[in-house]
Amino acid sequence: MYDLVAENENSTVVAEYQSEYKRTVTYQSESDLEKAFIEQLKTQAYEYLPIKSEQDLIVNLRVQLEQLNDIQFTDNEWNQFFTAKIANPNSGIEEKTTIIQEDHIQLLTRDDGTTKNIYLLDKENIHNNRLQVINQYETDAGERSNRYDVTILVNGLPLVHVELKRRGVDIKEAFNQINRYNRESFWAGSGLFEYVQLFVISNGTYTKYYSNTTRNQHIKENSIGKIRSNSKKTSNSFEFTSWWADAENCPIVELMDFGQTFFSKHTLLNILTKYCVFTSEKMLLVMRPYQIAATEKILGRINSSNNYKNYGTIHSGGYIWHTTGSGKTLTSFKTAQLASHLPYIDKVLFVVDRKDLDYQTMKEYDKFEKGAANSNTSTAVLAKQLNDSNSKIIITTIQKLDQFIKKHKSGKILNSHIVIIFDECHRSQFGDMHAAITKSFKRYHIFGFTGTPIFAANASGSGRPDLKTTEQAFGDKLHTYTIVNAITDKNVLPFRIDYVATMREEENIKDGKVWDIDREKALASPERIANIVQYIREHFD
Repeated sequence: MYDLVAENENSTVVAEYQSEYKRTVTYQSESDLEKAFIEQLKTQAYEYLPIKSEQDLIVNLRVQLEQLNDIQFTDNEWNQFFTAKIANPNSGIEEKTTIIQEDHIQLLTRDDGTTKNIYLLDKENIHNNRLQVINQYETDAGERSNRYDVTILVNGLPLVHVELKRRGVDIKEAFNQINRYNRESFWAGSGLFEYVQLFVISNGTYTKYYSNTTRNQHIKENSIGKIRSNSKKTSNSFEFTSWWADAENCPIVELMDFGQTFFSKHTLLNILTKYCVFTSEKMLLVMRPYQIAATEKILGRINSSNNYKNYGTIHSGGYIWHTTGSGKTLTSFKTAQLASHLPYIDKVLFVVDRKDLDYQTMKEYDKFEKGAANSNTSTAVLAKQLNDSNSKIIITTIQKLDQFIKKHKSGKILNSHIVIIFDECHRSQFGDMHAAITKSFKRYHIFGFTGTPIFAANASGSGRPDLKTTEQAFGDKLHTYTIVNAITDKNVLPFRIDYVATMREEENIKDGKVWDIDREKALASPERIANIVQYIREHFD
């Protein structure tokens, strides 16, 4: 079914794969597809449970949390904990998502008055979490009776739901069905299905995944029927569902291939515990495979260069080539966040090349996690932050960092172990500033994010000759997601190309060798730029 070509045991995204799955040429019902999928999960060490009712679901939840936390609840303790912490009637999707993403350790008050931390998830050692699979779970406590296809329980809580359709049926039908469940019954009873973080939809041939909220806040879901007053509606949009892929950006769409990779225990638990971001606007963002792959490539380079003690060299860094519009800010945020958690890293600096980008990035980071990063209005503020052990992630401009280095030739921070992430810093003065930074800091890892890398073929003639290309400045290319990949995945709009003639040639003109034009001067000509601006204003809204 599946031929694994390359994999790192720590990688969430498989490095490369070749599908050996042979699509059935005979009719395969939705029930047959479901059975095959569950059988595959069982081979991957998922435990199958014949749970069909909420009562059985709650009994199993208690058992799983007792095992995870090495505790035996009394009936009174369990009833109080379940009612107040897990199935609080005042909690909806947002509150339950907050519990899973940010507050997964809940406090239990025991019968003897003592307290104990109860883990709903073990995020430090993900393999302590237990995965189970159930199917055809029935509920009649909502607006109408519903039966769900396949649900993944993590420590007894339903965190991933899979809705299937038979081959040939548009997977949008599965998407619409989940939306209907959300309106009609996920909130019913104890509301445990409001804990679902990820949805997977498939017709066997094509498979996609998405979070329990959408990244498009402008599309509002039509209200159909009555919804309990404290149930938070999500405004899901099919266009924000995602394909899974390997690290080479090859889509993994067949359900059996998807199950072998996305539902590998290590991958699924990493996505749930590391690669989801619950924003300050209460939107759950689940990262795409290329974002996860890039993040892990950087973390892997930091770890390896730390082990080999070659930090402070070009071999300790690298660059990520991700096209504009592919979500580089989210990728850089998660990279900075996870790098700052490494025990040997003192600081993470995110460096932009303009003040307005400094402010814009800070706003975006604040959306991802309020107070996670620190920005600065002056070099003096930057200096304080660099010397403050509580400021782990700092956003600044390359100009401020350059001024700081000029004013501080020595100090503890210059000997600290730091990660520096540059965002599109390819300006004419970049070479000199880059050289000053690498000369001043002793133990650094420098990484660059760019949508337009500079190669030898398109390097300008000005600036330092040893820092003309992106590779010269940052090191190896660690991951690529080009405009071609993004258009194929429909993550960005395709190009619309219009050809505009700017000069007319006379007929019967003779070709001859002439001196080449000054291309940089011609491209920067004010007359040319004015004509382009005028054309854009006339032809585009």
